[in-house]
Amino acid sequence: MARNPYQVLGVSPTASDSEIRAAFRSLAKQYHPDRNPGDKASEEKFKEVAAAFDILGDSEARK
Repeated sequence: MARNPYQVLGVSPTASDSEIRAAFRSLAKQYHPDRNPGDKASEEKFKEVAAAFDILGDSEARK
């Protein structure tokens, strides 16, 4: 089972849109495959972060 998207991004369930976006951008930069070539663990973490942001990035869908 996938982890809680709030835990993946390291934000609370009451986080604002800007806090969620900032957490995503920070983690995306850290784990991006271009910054970690050949590192499969970082690539998987990047995919997990992107999936969490897909869920939480839309404030209307989050409600």
